[in-house]
Amino acid sequence: MKIKHHIVGISFAALSLSVTATTPYTMPLQPLADKPGPLMIKGFGSKVFYVPSTLATIKWGYLPNATDAPVLTVPSGATVVFDTLSHEGILEDQGRNPVQYFGSHGVSPHMVLNDAIAITRSDLPHDFFKDGPHIVTGPVAIQGAEPGDVLKIDVLAVTPRVPYGVISNRHGKGALPGEFPEGPKPESDASAADPSKFHNMSVFTPIRKTARGQWQGVLKNTQGAEVTFPTAPFMGVMGVAADTTELVHSVPPGAYGGNMDVKDLGAGTTVYLPVFVNGANFYTGDPHMSQGNGEVALTALEHSMRASFRITLLKKGDARIPSASGTLVKPFGETKEFWIAIGLHPDLNEAMKDAVRESVRFLSEVLGMDRAVAYAYLSAATDFNVSQVVDRTKGIHSLIRKSDFKKSRAPARH
Repeated sequence: MKIKHHIVGISFAALSLSVTATTPYTMPLQPLADKPGPLMIKGFGSKVFYVPSTLATIKWGYLPNATDAPVLTVPSGATVVFDTLSHEGILEDQGRNPVQYFGSHGVSPHMVLNDAIAITRSDLPHDFFKDGPHIVTGPVAIQGAEPGDVLKIDVLAVTPRVPYGVISNRHGKGALPGEFPEGPKPESDASAADPSKFHNMSVFTPIRKTARGQWQGVLKNTQGAEVTFPTAPFMGVMGVAADTTELVHSVPPGAYGGNMDVKDLGAGTTVYLPVFVNGANFYTGDPHMSQGNGEVALTALEHSMRASFRITLLKKGDARIPSASGTLVKPFGETKEFWIAIGLHPDLNEAMKDAVRESVRFLSEVLGMDRAVAYAYLSAATDFNVSQVVDRTKGIHSLIRKSDFKKSRAPARH
């Protein structure tokens, strides 16, 4: 099946392709098709593909593992466009009814995404208390990928599909469990049929463009005055299938990536992911409009997105892999300004150690620094940020400034 659509709402400059869409970017960005397949776009060649979020292409609350078949297989170097869904506005404590939930905040039915409606009206099981909240789209296999290889994921564009999102805090979760939400605890018979009994807190948050054409989130104080903040869209979940037959919960991130919630990895950045199963099986989800480091309430500004990636297979030993061993054992990030080493552990102190060790490894193996000097450099010149503290496995990531190394050259690695 070939999908005869232009990719509405994507920055084609970010895709490094010269194409003009026939339709202007207007919300909502409804699905382009009901099945995965190639996109026919003049000038793009045959390496652009589309994956919608449907009952056949998503997992709700879990990540793909070694038993999951890919919904699509693409060659290395392909661009894959995903229509992803936020879980906020569709969960049981919000009624599992996005038309009703968003309608209560003044959103007309035609501005609610059709894929969100279809999923919530289906009999797809989801246990609010046991399963993860995330809608995860994929997986997509890459031809020739084998364990030990690495996927180079260039994030080309992350575009909002609707002009609103939600920020939530739930009982027992967030940085201050037991303190927030401030109010009654959930009632024993709380369910989607009576979501108010959960007594959770969800803050509906519209977005709008400034005079300079930049998106901003809009909240209000108790007097009704606006509080605005800048946005920076990114995908909270980017990962590959774990080499296990056990269920992989969508909340904690791991060596396979998943729910890393590193806000610096938006459009124009690169994520390197180790491959654990044949085909790699890349997936994405948990789209965010903006997030503060820490993500303290529980969620960021959760927001459905159309996300585009260029996926390149780096075979084991490829010099482009940021490692001396020719492979990776955990995710690694890169932006125009920084290299990003990612530390993960249920204990925040141990996550910090993990990030420091990974930073020392990278500086030593790839940039040729003595390990003691690298450790000293990190202490003097590198920020270590708390990615998030709300996903069971906590995250710390370093921002190693590329400009500091413009006069040095990395030694041959392989």
